[in-house]
Amino acid sequence: MKKSSFLISVAPFVLLAVVCLLVPLLFTIVPSFFIPGFSVSYYTKFFTDSFSRGIFFRSLRLSLITTIICIGVGLPTSYYISLMKENKRRVLLSLVLFPLLTNAVVRGFAWISILGKNGMINKFLLALGLIDSPLKLLYTDFAIVIGSVYLFLPVMISTLASVMENIGDDVVEASYSLGAPPIATFFKVIIPLSFSGVLVAGVMVFAGTISAYTTPTLLGGNQNMMLATLLFQQSNTLSNWTNSAVIAFIMILVSLGVMKLFNIVASKLDKRGENNV
Repeated sequence: MKKSSFLISVAPFVLLAVVCLLVPLLFTIVPSFFIPGFSVSYYTKFFTDSFSRGIFFRSLRLSLITTIICIGVGLPTSYYISLMKENKRRVLLSLVLFPLLTNAVVRGFAWISILGKNGMINKFLLALGLIDSPLKLLYTDFAIVIGSVYLFLPVMISTLASVMENIGDDVVEASYSLGAPPIATFFKVIIPLSFSGVLVAGVMVFAGTISAYTTPTLLGGNQNMMLATLLFQQSNTLSNWTNSAVIAFIMILVSLGVMKLFNIVASKLDKRGENNV
């Protein structure tokens, strides 16, 4: 296909993406820089205010923790699934993806019944005599992380499993033939070859966590707000669309920054792997 024909064929789709995605985004964000007159006062006000700054760093911290946990759990789980035969692999992936078929609100209330003062965990610990009074597990940062990991771990596992399936058996056999034990093969062969999946899944988990509304609202409460919760409050409760645009743009910039950070880390680890070879 000629280049001109290709451009003509994709032009309607590009135009549709610009009209439906870019234009509304610009109409939302651009007013936050004009008071009138160009200014970044709304953004400086956001970061100088201790309340909004605390929510920003909490969202950033919990999103990174959730991403790291999902990567740590998702890598070995995905590798185990990729080693299974096709039929077993399909069953396991179906079980992993099954929670995604349940509404996030339902999953949130399920965790409320588990983490609450009269929930399963506190009842179990009280029955064993390990605690004298119920622990405060609900409406904490811990609850948000647990709910977020449960929400996005299937995304991490399914993405990494599809990448690891494409790693040839000959690569693993070559590692074994050179004397590398299974653990060394996993860390020095499988993980480096899965960087692309880790990058994509990591960005998806981070962006999903920092923009999630239902899980932080149900499990974090009003005292542990996240950026998405603050965005909802500013837009729907206070009808402050300028502050809402500021929060939305900050969330976009943070997600792009984390994507860039993941790219840098992945490139350095790739170079390290090449040097070891």
